[in-house]
Amino acid sequence: MRSLILHSTMTAQWHALILEAQQSCSIQLKEDLEAYLVFLLMRFAGDPNIATSVLGMDFLQSLQQNEHHLHCHQLKDVGDKCLLFAGLFPGRAIKKRVKVSYFVKLGQTAYSTLSNCLSVQEELFIKLCLEFPKLMDVLQAMRESSHSTVDLLQSLELWHETGSQLSWQRLVEATNALPVINPKKSVH
Repeated sequence: MRSLILHSTMTAQWHALILEAQQSCSIQLKEDLEAYLVFLLMRFAGDPNIATSVLGMDFLQSLQQNEHHLHCHQLKDVGDKCLLFAGLFPGRAIKKRVKVSYFVKLGQTAYSTLSNCLSVQEELFIKLCLEFPKLMDVLQAMRESSHSTVDLLQSLELWHETGSQLSWQRLVEATNALPVINPKKSVH
């Protein structure tokens, strides 16, 4: 049984949870990505409206936005919500009748598009795009510390479609074998 350790601030608490999750899934994020996750979690921690988002529509609306500031803000929201759905709430994919990889691809596209329209923080959003599966894995490891069931078919799909290291680890642990991609199948 794990003991609950409380920290003096919400920031310190989220940071400690992220560090613990990184250790449990053998992923080491750069400091700027760790900080981004901490502030992302703080920003959405008490937001009940996140579940009502239709992210594909939000993404399309952001592209049609005339005001540059609103365009960037909406793209960031889409990327952030996709990261939260893929990492902390993968069950939302089932409820929305899409694959978890849908959130990964949409989030990566939002961050990539955002990096192309910003001169400031461009590098951060490129990193968020490229490291999205690792960030998702860390969030899933945080989630799994309180949820014990793992869907191996979903893990296989997520590893195959996004390269998720955590999903690969789950498959190895469950099967005592190394999963491989069928070379005759194309990888998306």
